[in-house]
Amino acid sequence: MKVFNNKIFKIIYMTIKICFILMIVLYLSFIILQRLSGNKSIFGYRLFTVATGSMAGVYDINDVIIVKDCDTKSLTIGDDIAYQGIRGDLQGKLVTHRIIKKEEKSDGKYIYTTKGVASQVEDPSIDEAQILGKVVGILPIISTINHVVKSQAGFFLLIFIPLVLVIVLEVLQTITDIKIEKNEIRKIEKNEEQE
Repeated sequence: MKVFNNKIFKIIYMTIKICFILMIVLYLSFIILQRLSGNKSIFGYRLFTVATGSMAGVYDINDVIIVKDCDTKSLTIGDDIAYQGIRGDLQGKLVTHRIIKKEEKSDGKYIYTTKGVASQVEDPSIDEAQILGKVVGILPIISTINHVVKSQAGFFLLIFIPLVLVIVLEVLQTITDIKIEKNEIRKIEKNEEQE
């Protein structure tokens, strides 16, 4: 096929292929890291995926947030934290909400009250032991990939179709290379017969 010998096509195809492979490797690395860590801290950081809209306007559903280990005493009202819920509807769930109240107990430890910025109801109070860390940011590239992969249209248009296209083009390139190789072998055989 002549299209495979076109220099512009080769550059565009290789660029798309490399971007696609990098995107897949980056996203798979994130998933593997999240699964293998079991939500444990790695170098003082954890990665979580936002599952609900309780923090809409700050973090969207499927955003990937970075949570840093911290000294809980340094937390202040207005900080966004991740914690392990142990009471009510939040029991057993990882929650990312904003601190709205901080109270010191008689033993010097603190109790925190949190709430999602898009929620009307505050969470049950939590203690220092439940806090996993302070939210320090969002991973924008991973979050974008996560949003795309988790939407049906995005997955189909940006993952499935490019994957099929890369596979088809690789097969066609292999077939073209085999044909070229066969033609070269025939030419060599013809030249040998003529001698």
